[in-house]
Amino acid sequence: MLALHGLAWKRLGAYLKESQLLGSIQNTLYWDQNTSMPCAGASWRAEQLSLLAKQIHERQSSDQLQDLLNAAKAEFEQLLALEELQPKTIIEKKRNIQLLEQDIKRQKSLDTGLVVSLAKSKSKGYELWQKARSENDFQIFAPALKELISLRHEEVRQLCEPRTAWETLAQPFEPDLTISRLNNLFDPLRKALPQLLDQSRSIKNNPTLSWELDPLSQGVLANQLFEDWSIDRSKTCLSQSPHPFSITLGPCDFRLTNRVVDGQPLSCFLATAHELGHSLYEQGLPCESHQWFAWPVGQATSMAVHESQSLFWENRVARSRAFSKRFWPIFVKAGAPFSSSFDLWRAMNRFKPCLNRVEADELTYGLHILIRTDLEIALIEGGLPVDDLPAEWNSRYKSLLGIQPNNDREGCLQDVHWSEGQFGYFPSYLLGHLISAQLSESMSNHLQEDGFDADDPIESCINKRQESLLLSWLRKEVHPIGRNMNSDELVETVTGSSLSSESFLKYLDRKLKIAFKGF
Repeated sequence: MLALHGLAWKRLGAYLKESQLLGSIQNTLYWDQNTSMPCAGASWRAEQLSLLAKQIHERQSSDQLQDLLNAAKAEFEQLLALEELQPKTIIEKKRNIQLLEQDIKRQKSLDTGLVVSLAKSKSKGYELWQKARSENDFQIFAPALKELISLRHEEVRQLCEPRTAWETLAQPFEPDLTISRLNNLFDPLRKALPQLLDQSRSIKNNPTLSWELDPLSQGVLANQLFEDWSIDRSKTCLSQSPHPFSITLGPCDFRLTNRVVDGQPLSCFLATAHELGHSLYEQGLPCESHQWFAWPVGQATSMAVHESQSLFWENRVARSRAFSKRFWPIFVKAGAPFSSSFDLWRAMNRFKPCLNRVEADELTYGLHILIRTDLEIALIEGGLPVDDLPAEWNSRYKSLLGIQPNNDREGCLQDVHWSEGQFGYFPSYLLGHLISAQLSESMSNHLQEDGFDADDPIESCINKRQESLLLSWLRKEVHPIGRNMNSDELVETVTGSSLSSESFLKYLDRKLKIAFKGF
């Protein structure tokens, strides 16, 4: 009778919820560490995070969890035989069982001591990365990076998966990704992006204007986005951090950060649009209800899909012509020296190489990611010594972008990811561009059928202040999928075609033509 009432499944759900609560506490401490924790608290925070990492790992690899899953699986099979379940429920439960078995196997392969050491090293790495950036000295951070790489190598050894070392580390971010598939997607970009960059050099940009917006005005503009996109303030919180990010602390608790960068008056606004895109995706996942929040299916498909959503709202919406027409008077009121909406559009879409990935334009951004992807593969499995990283970084920037960092802070210390042991994450950013472009084409086809301008339905929708229709399409077609499939499968399901670089390159070509000709 237990099977008939689904008690085994409920018991498994209760266990997963407790694990998720611990994970939420861990995320809350991470949020605090990045937004308001005094630097002197770093060592104690490392102890806190290490303890939580140990407890979460023990729960995720325990015999108790395995027993609960076995019972739930047996119960599911009984109900399946009795034809007591709806087709949608069958699909979701099968996928949850598959993912839980996969996750448990991974966790059981890892020694608790390694998990604790990684947690401590990540916290220490973040602390030393901040210090190295502050003092502009890579060698302060180098020992921590060496230790993190060594620990990740041990993780690869313990997991013993039929993948290369880098592929193994990339799985939590991009399930099923291989270097071969990555090359298949990125190789056309290695050829096309430098060619497009050469074309862009002849664009007559505005004369270089020396202008700035004070931090208060930048904050007002960022908050205007919340109002314009009808963000629910009762469950969405905005703060500041050294590196913008978005994080979910609970089913109705979504946090994001931005930052004010000297000499980059649009950075805060665009970072807010980007992180709001992440948060809107999280709020649209099946995890929003308590029923699925603790289950694998309720989690993001992959980081590339996550990035596709943030990039859609930052680039397709906030950087659009229609959005510039609406917002340029607001920017002028805040103190920006724009005489037309095209001035704002050109300021947001300047095609010019820069040293900082976060501040890069859409064209050169991909080159930033190709450099990082190649370097981290070289660090993990290509034998690149950590001490050679700054020189190798600078050399690749000179070769691909024609510019070179003047110091470590401008170069290999600009990103937080490696300080937290996140090897395998960077490709997700560029994959996100590809996914965003391909999904946008499908969205445009749908909007065109609904009567929006055939030339650019998304622009037409924004022009009519109907971004809610864009969100509705994403809520229906993309957000509910969760981990029911990987990113390649999601793209093919939604668009009818395999993921490729074609849509993204077409989008860039179209944007360059606007830059040449104007509105």
